[in-house]
Amino acid sequence: MHPANSVIFFTVFSGAGFGLLFLLGFATMADENASFLFLFVHFGIAFAMAVAGLISSTFHLGHPERAWRALTQWRSSWLSREGVLAILTLLCGGAYALLWMFFFNPIAPLGWLTAVLALLTVWATGMIYAQIKAVRLWYRLLTPVCYLLFSLAGGMLLFLMLHAAFFGEAGPFLSSVAMVMLLIAWAAKWWWWRTRGDAPLSTPGTATGLGAIGKTRLLEAPHTSDNYLMKEMGFQIGRKHADKLRLLAIGLGGVAPVVLILMARAFGGDVVWLLLAVIVHLLGMLAERWLFFAEAKHAVMAFYR
Repeated sequence: MHPANSVIFFTVFSGAGFGLLFLLGFATMADENASFLFLFVHFGIAFAMAVAGLISSTFHLGHPERAWRALTQWRSSWLSREGVLAILTLLCGGAYALLWMFFFNPIAPLGWLTAVLALLTVWATGMIYAQIKAVRLWYRLLTPVCYLLFSLAGGMLLFLMLHAAFFGEAGPFLSSVAMVMLLIAWAAKWWWWRTRGDAPLSTPGTATGLGAIGKTRLLEAPHTSDNYLMKEMGFQIGRKHADKLRLLAIGLGGVAPVVLILMARAFGGDVVWLLLAVIVHLLGMLAERWLFFAEAKHAVMAFYR
């Protein structure tokens, strides 16, 4: 599949934003007396990343001005459900944040609802791809699981960095949780790569019924030049380049942030180390998400090869 920059940006930054919003939904249990500035910065970054990603996703549409119409198909479309859930999450999260910031009254049930809706939004994003039977690489439950785990890991890393900025140090418990979540997320992604199914469900032999008498191949290409399907669905990346990008994604998105967290704990100056950890993690996630689309093979391409 042809990787769309707007969708890559959306899934990475909105995922991290909703992950941070999930954590803030339970933050009342940790500190009900947080300062206005603390809450404003935390919620501001969570909302900014979530909304920026959602806005960028509309650039992938042929008519972005009609994006609102997708919300009406929530009964049958995961894309529509994602949009509805995202709006509900932002509305509940906004009310929760305003009550906490201006009236110093964090309503715990509203925060819990915000957290649950944030998780459901990310799950719906993953299900957009997991329910496409024509793309075998995506069509499995592990796809939304990976989206959810990366969202939580990115949100925890952001929370850790912001906590260090306000309190001078991240704390051994929070930093340990962040490292464990990063390791779990990348372990799930490694298993996702490991269990991928590259064999096509249909081949020219099975489609024509001629496979029993020998190898079947196309005699002539169906088109003399590339068409829309070949450009959008037939994007190819060499295995050698894919392997390098996979290592780059793991290195930047998983290994480097863990190392930087450990350096922050060992040498102090937590904010600088953790800010670097957030940046390299997001870069690694951009590489991972680009590869997520680039490696996907749509079943329609069996018609052209």
